[in-house]
Amino acid sequence: MEADNKHAKLTFEAALARLESIVESMESGQVPLAELLAKFEEGSKLLKVCEARLKDAEMKIEQLKKQKDGVAFEPFDAGRGR
Repeated sequence: MEADNKHAKLTFEAALARLESIVESMESGQVPLAELLAKFEEGSKLLKVCEARLKDAEMKIEQLKKQKDGVAFEPFDAGRGR
């Protein structure tokens, strides 16, 4: 559970960079099977973080588009729906 909390605090950019690093190392073919499985598991968690960040951004954009004059912003809670 500690790893989940660590990943949940990452920004989109940090999670994506870590995910790209994992994919590169997995594609190298030099990773032992046990480590490969651990990297796959971490990559799956990072992918979920990236998807959540993108969904939050999409919801924020939709919220802003619905504003009548584009000036009256409503508070946005990025922690909703998790």
